[in-house]
Amino acid sequence: MARRPVANPDAPHILIVGGGYVGLYTALSLQKKLKSELKRGEVKVTIVDPQSYMTYQPFLPEAAAGNLSPRHVVVPLRRVLPMVDIVTARVTELSHSERWAIIQPVEGPPQRLTYDYLVMAAGSVSRTLPIPGLAENGIGFKTIGEAIHLRNHVLGQLDIASSTDDLELRKKALTFVVVGGGFAGVEALAEMEDMARDAIRMYPNLRADDMRWVMVEASDRILPEVGPELGKWTAEQLRGRGIEVKLKTFLTSAIDKQIELSDGENFPTNTLVWTAGAKANPVAKSTDLPVDERGRVKGNEFLQIEGTVRAFTAGDNAAIPDLTKEGEFCAPNAQHAVRQAKILAENLVAALRGKSLKPYRHAYVGSVAGLGLHKGVAHVYGIKQRGWAAWFMHRTYHLSRVPTFNRKVRVVADWTLALFFKRETVSLGSIEQPRQEFVLAAASDRPAESPAVKSPSK
Repeated sequence: MARRPVANPDAPHILIVGGGYVGLYTALSLQKKLKSELKRGEVKVTIVDPQSYMTYQPFLPEAAAGNLSPRHVVVPLRRVLPMVDIVTARVTELSHSERWAIIQPVEGPPQRLTYDYLVMAAGSVSRTLPIPGLAENGIGFKTIGEAIHLRNHVLGQLDIASSTDDLELRKKALTFVVVGGGFAGVEALAEMEDMARDAIRMYPNLRADDMRWVMVEASDRILPEVGPELGKWTAEQLRGRGIEVKLKTFLTSAIDKQIELSDGENFPTNTLVWTAGAKANPVAKSTDLPVDERGRVKGNEFLQIEGTVRAFTAGDNAAIPDLTKEGEFCAPNAQHAVRQAKILAENLVAALRGKSLKPYRHAYVGSVAGLGLHKGVAHVYGIKQRGWAAWFMHRTYHLSRVPTFNRKVRVVADWTLALFFKRETVSLGSIEQPRQEFVLAAASDRPAESPAVKSPSK
């Protein structure tokens, strides 16, 4: 690959905070629209993100269930953005009025980064509640690391249950709780239960009926995005698989892995998955940008940050008015983020060239959700689907949205192989502590300490 020319010191510098949906798609569009300028060093684009890859989150449940390779649901930023500077760091402070940001690299001291144009696309983080024991025992489901940890953890619990005669320990290991009935919670639970049901056949002393799967949802329905009818149907399907769906129920405590629910039920579990919503990345509160009561950066229909110049925002960390629904804001989902990024890039280039900006307008198409292999639910363009047809629609839609042709081919290859071979259901939990065996081996090779010898008394 040819070395990228050094940018002219006076060249406009575009800083993109975040390498998720908005960050990646904005940079891809800028790389295409400003190709000549970037080659000549007349414009510079920088992405700052703690990770050097973008995660396609709708495929996290399939990666956790072993239907997709984890490597195929992430997009390496440096590979797809060869004309963009990628800085692996966190933005800890930002002053747009003075055009600088303080970044904290993975290692080393903080650095000061100056810029001319800003794209605030920091995304969202898990929204937790001050529930006793949640922080110590909960598992999130927003990153590839969490998805793979959950897969290894669930399969590890089957190993634990199979290797003990202690009925209470076995029951604790085979009880799985998911809090949150939105897309993330329903898809994670459905895929993991589907995987565990396959895996448990390899344990002669365990049965599928030994497992207990519980979904806890505070509202009166799950999957509100697909409508009440399909949400009710999904709950019935899950219950038909032996999954307990508890509506209008809250988690009140998880101390010492003992689950306490608002309906009075109390039971132990080794597995508590928290998917009860997300919130805007708190980095926005460390800037001089305007934020609303929910911590979102305030934007207008042109994806500009309110009260600023040369600053844009979109995605989960932004409050963007929905022009198709008066008085409402765009939902924080991938459907809006991908389309907003395209308009944002167009408007940023227009701002660079002194041209007029284009408003963002997109009517919500609908939603699709996978419920395990060959099972799904969908409500798209007013058409309701369920079962195999919805599952196929779910896969087709998300395949079309995965960034880059390279990733699309790899995902299709994984799915094709799955038609002929069963998925691997083995726990690799040891990869989370790769030095453990080495440390034990080193400890066994240490010479025994000599007993202390007392000096003779004079």
